[in-house]
Amino acid sequence: MSTEATTARLAASGSVLSIADLKISFATDDGVVEAVKGIGFDVKPGEIVAVVGESGSGKSVTSMSVLGLLPKTSKISGDLRLDDRELVGLKDKDMRKVRGNDIAMIFQEPMSALNPVYTVGWQIREALRAHQDISREAADKRAVELLDMVGIPSPEERFRQYPHQLSGGLRQRVVIAMAIACDPKVIIADEPTTALDVTVQAEILGLLRKLRDTLNTAIVLITHDMGVVADLADRVVVMYQGEIVEQAPVHELFASPKEDYTRRLLAAVPVLGQRPAGRRLLDETPVQEDVDEKIRLSDSELEGQIQTDAPALEIKDLVLEYPGKRGQAKNRAVDGVSLHINKGEILGLVGESGSGKSTVGRCAIRLLKPTQGTVSIAGRDITNLSTKELRPLRRYFSIVFQDPASTLDPKMTIGESIAEPMVLHKMFQGKQLNDRVVSLLDSVELSGQYRNRYPHELSGGQRQRVSIARALALDPQLLIADEPTSALDVSVQARVLDLFLGLQQSLGFACLFISHDLAVVDLLADRVAVMQRGKLVEVGERDQVLHNPQQEYTRRLLSAAPVADPVLQAERRAAWEAGKLAPVAD
Repeated sequence: MSTEATTARLAASGSVLSIADLKISFATDDGVVEAVKGIGFDVKPGEIVAVVGESGSGKSVTSMSVLGLLPKTSKISGDLRLDDRELVGLKDKDMRKVRGNDIAMIFQEPMSALNPVYTVGWQIREALRAHQDISREAADKRAVELLDMVGIPSPEERFRQYPHQLSGGLRQRVVIAMAIACDPKVIIADEPTTALDVTVQAEILGLLRKLRDTLNTAIVLITHDMGVVADLADRVVVMYQGEIVEQAPVHELFASPKEDYTRRLLAAVPVLGQRPAGRRLLDETPVQEDVDEKIRLSDSELEGQIQTDAPALEIKDLVLEYPGKRGQAKNRAVDGVSLHINKGEILGLVGESGSGKSTVGRCAIRLLKPTQGTVSIAGRDITNLSTKELRPLRRYFSIVFQDPASTLDPKMTIGESIAEPMVLHKMFQGKQLNDRVVSLLDSVELSGQYRNRYPHELSGGQRQRVSIARALALDPQLLIADEPTSALDVSVQARVLDLFLGLQQSLGFACLFISHDLAVVDLLADRVAVMQRGKLVEVGERDQVLHNPQQEYTRRLLSAAPVADPVLQAERRAAWEAGKLAPVAD
């Protein structure tokens, strides 16, 4: 398309950002990889366009190209226009003027976006002075105004604080303040709420909506959370393998998606209040009717140490305190928590960030030693056991962490990582060990050939399957799952959840499932426990806690959780803003 034709189209549509026939490729050792294959869409002032799709679909690469942040190994062609200005091929000096002034970025992880050695006020001030001819005093005043604009309490005090002194929600607000500092025409928000709990997420989404309405800023939202899309977007662009498969207004897309891929993507989203038949999200996921007996182990090593008729986990009056800094009072992260999990039961543990959920999980398997209270595994009190006494009992329990990339040794093959717990417990060697690794890989739907690969050679979903296989290596009777799917896109999350539930039903292990995603907990859990500021505020059957909560905090938590239905979500948002209990899906 000619420059004149593109300019005319942009003016006619009233768009501030226009992408036409965009192609992006990367030169690699294995040849040229086409990441984006001729896509196009427009964004108007005051419009929020969500770009969704699986990992590797090209959505983040597209957003980085708009900002000129792709590596030198990339090749870009097509049209990228801001108003009537072509961005493709723009010199670095000119692009730096566009970046921050006209187009700003909100990154997924605020701790990575903020410099830990400078105060937040200094960082906002420098962002202002880099793009505007403004004095230090005027920049400081404007920085405080921006902190106040994004809803940060006591902005003058926060101005002088460092990123580590702020909560995750406040840090994300600081990043947003930096993004709007120079009144940009377009904000690109790349997974802006993924690391946040539901109540903070609701606040950030409300803030973005308010900024859109007051500043008329166009927002390109990159996300895998379809609840966020339903809550915030005006229009949706669906990408798959570098191409746009569908784009439509948000209500139209959710009500009647035209493409099979879009329908599959929406079907993979767990919806609060809609527990599917068989608790399975994907029809094509194999049903784990039985598990290969080769991955089952006898409990002979544990005989005499556990009680077969006792709960898998019992915690009584648990307290965990961290020492205060420089004479300050101790920080009580967990305060008097008591709960139990019966054999074969899944207990969902939910609450805001900082509520103590993960701390309870780590205390349950003695990764942390409680300050007070007791932890019993199958009737055996492990609270004060020595490392030597605890070691044989570690066969009984295991843990799956949120980020498999940080828990798998990059220097070990997948097979070595899965085999490691069995080697440490001197259970198998030689061919027996190899056979068991292959059986475990089969159980998580990965072929035995993966045992010779390294973590970086696997996708995020494959790495999480490996983490589950390693956690099951000793056939544990208790599994702690700490946010095991929150970093995965919806289709991969659905496969992992279906797999996880199938294994749990076949192997019968008890599970403490820690999550901030209430729809996932609604899908998996038998009972639900709710934590707030280190205390247990409500516990009961799943239906009762998630659909008829007794505590105000639980009702607030449920009301803040977005659902993948624009009509219902609008009602829920209004209820949440009014402090009322939001409706759930029928």
